[in-house]
Formats: sequence, C-alpha cells, structure tokens
Amino acid sequence: MRKYSLKFWLIFWTCSGLFLFGWFLFWNSKNRGLGETASQIIGVFPSSESSKKQAQSLATLGDYFLAGKERTLLVLFQNNLEIRPGGGFLGAFAIVKIKNGRIISMETHDLSNFDKKIPNTIAPPYPMKEIGYVDFWKMRDSNFSPDFSVDAKKAQEFYALGGGQEKIDGVVGVTANMLTSILKITGPIQVEDFPGTYSSENAIISLEYQVEKAFEQQGITRGDRKSVMNELAKEIEKRVFAFSISQKIQLAKILIADLGKKDIQLYFKDLNLQKKIQAAGWAGSVDQNWNKDFLLIVDANLGSFKSDYYVKRSIDYTVDLTKQAPEAHLKITYQHTAKQKDWMTRDYVDYLRVYVPENSQFADQQNLQYSNIGEEFGKKYFDGAVSVPIDSTKVVEISYSLPDFVRNNYSLKIQKQAGLNDIPVSLHLTRPDGTNANFSRIMNSDIVFK
Repeated sequence: MRKYSLKFWLIFWTCSGLFLFGWFLFWNSKNRGLGETASQIIGVFPSSESSKKQAQSLATLGDYFLAGKERTLLVLFQNNLEIRPGGGFLGAFAIVKIKNGRIISMETHDLSNFDKKIPNTIAPPYPMKEIGYVDFWKMRDSNFSPDFSVDAKKAQEFYALGGGQEKIDGVVGVTANMLTSILKITGPIQVEDFPGTYSSENAIISLEYQVEKAFEQQGITRGDRKSVMNELAKEIEKRVFAFSISQKIQLAKILIADLGKKDIQLYFKDLNLQKKIQAAGWAGSVDQNWNKDFLLIVDANLGSFKSDYYVKRSIDYTVDLTKQAPEAHLKITYQHTAKQKDWMTRDYVDYLRVYVPENSQFADQQNLQYSNIGEEFGKKYFDGAVSVPIDSTKVVEISYSLPDFVRNNYSLKIQKQAGLNDIPVSLHLTRPDGTNANFSRIMNSDIVFK
C-alpha cells in the first residue's frame, strides 16, 4: 500500500465527510421516487430555520458532486497553532478531483517547496514586511483576510503563479482541529514503534512534539521523522473504512459542527451553491448585511512559532447607550501561559484588527502599538501590534463611540475568527433607560446578543 501523509488523509476525510450527508439525502429522495429535490423536502421538516438552511446546503452539495461532472477543489491545510486571519498558517494544500461523489485523484503539495516557484515580486500586506516577517507575499501567507472568499481567491492566484494548471471549482479551508474531530470517532490510537497514545485530547500537540523533538531522542533520522504520521494515517484509514453506518453519520455530524466553528470553510464558483453555503454560515465571510452593533476580532501570529497553543484569550465588551453618542469599551485579554522559550513558542507577536460598525469613532486605546484606522467590508477597523512576553498577560483596551442607530432595539453580533475556539465573551450593556444587563458566552461560533 502506498504511504500517504497524515495531511493527505485529513484532507481526504474532510472532503469525504462533507459530501457524505448530502449524498445520503440526495439518494434518499431519489430512491423514494419523489419529484422534488432533497433540498425542498428538508425545507418542510419541523426544525429550526438554521438547521433547515444547513440541511438544504448539504443536499445541494450532494446534487453538485453527484451531477456526473468532474469537480476540482483546492484544499488548504491550516495550522491554527500559528493563527492567521483565515484560520492558521498554510503548510500544505491539495488538488482534489471528485466525480459522481467519489474522490478520483488527489495531489498534495508542501508549500515550503511550492512557494519557491512563485516569483519574488508581490509585496506582502501590512504589516508583514514592516515587522520583518517576510519581504514577499507567497501562497503560505495568502489567508490574511478574515473573509474566506477573499483568501480563497488569493490562494487561487498564487496557485496559478506557482505553475498550477488546474481549473478550480471550489476552495476548502481546514484547520488542524480536523484531526481532533476524526479521533473522536475512531477513538485513541497507538502507533507501533512509537510511544504514547494519540487521542482527540492530545494528538495535535503530541504530533508536533514527535516530529520536531522526540524523534532525536528515539534515534530516528530527520528524513524519517514524519513516519509517525504515515503510520497514524494508516490506522485511521483502517478504522474509518470499517465504520458502521451510524459511525459514518456521526462523523458527518462532527464535520457539520466543524463547519459551524469555521474549522472548515467553503468557497465555490457556482453561484447557487455558494449562496446556500453562505446562508448556512459555512462561507467564513464577514457579515456585511448586519445593521446593528458588530464586533469581529482578528489575530495574526507573525513569527511567534506555534505559540497560539499557549495563548489564551478572553473578550470583555461594555456598551453604554445613555450617552449622547453610544460608548463602547472593548478589552481583549491575552495570557501567554508558556513558561519558557522552546522549539514551539516565543514571545507572542500579534497583528490585531478589530472590526466595528461603520461610522464608529475611535477615542482611545491601551497596549496597541502602531495603531491605525481603516475601512473594509462595510466596517471600520482599528489595528495595531500586540506584544505578549512568555508567562505574562497583556490587556488591550479600545474605546470608541458607536453610530446612533445601534441604540434602537440594541443587538450585537460577534463574529468568530476561524481557528480560535473556546473564547470566553462577556457583554455589559447599559440600556437607554439606565438599566443594566450582563451576558456571558463561550464563543465557538458567531454569537448574537439580543
């Protein structure tokens, strides 16, 4: 059997899982002889509106990939231990071809090699060059927008610049959390000739350590240091192929949850399909239609290795609607829990962008270096650099006034950055009549406070 990398199988099962439920719904409707599409049938099911939209999107995916045409996907593998606006550092990508619901070919590419084919002619976006991270923009840094459709188009541009010949029908972004999702179904795995057990709780960090440090202690050559991934992938392959129907559906459900968390993001050139993906909340897009209070916090780790494993975040947001112009005060806490520098972590250097409603007015800030103000996606944003030394805490504070329209029937939408999960969020609201309300949530998807 040919040995494939773990990244290969993560991409393979991401694509397979995405289409599994859509395939099931498509054929279920056909086999019952119904004259409607699966999407229309699901539309009358007694469920929430968001569930209907998601089910309709899956059914449309099934239609799309079972239509008999060959579809070509660009799949981006993002390591969210090194966070980027689009989800994580791009270490690899794959070109996946699908026909009649089956993956018929897949080619994986290491971006450290592919990027050498891209000319050193494109200036990187601010502040990559200014802080000394890179001098030229390449595909590995293409996901620098918080809107996945922008990242998807930029990745395609770099793919073509690197000599890629395939005509791309869609782009799929997946974070390293996909491995955790798959292991929740397969259960813990032990790899022969390697110590320890790989489970959904420890696999990502254990693999990082194995291929970066432990191989030396085990007498494994650098050229063979990633052999553990091949062996782990073979065991995952064996278990997934042996899944029962219920386990396959369970895998599909977990992948659907990952779509909600933005650990999987989708972009398709087919306008009808993309519209359904957008409605289901799987496009990873900045909401430009929301007309109330809005908040999107976007971090970019620039040169701090895999430090995001150790950096814990929390958000505290206060709004006072009694003022002549509604006042907002945002506090973002970064706690760097590492105790010392090592192969994986450094002092944290972060480029922060905070998106707020258009016509908001900046007032003051603390602990944000080289701060700027700009506009994008119909929003205003405040940006700057944040430095968090190892074993320390830094609190960034930004004060600004909100446009007056937020005062009426106040609602707040907080959009989640892809790749960052389990973030505590607190909202403290003073209503126009002076009464107070407090809300707390753990952010694993976009949040709306009403």
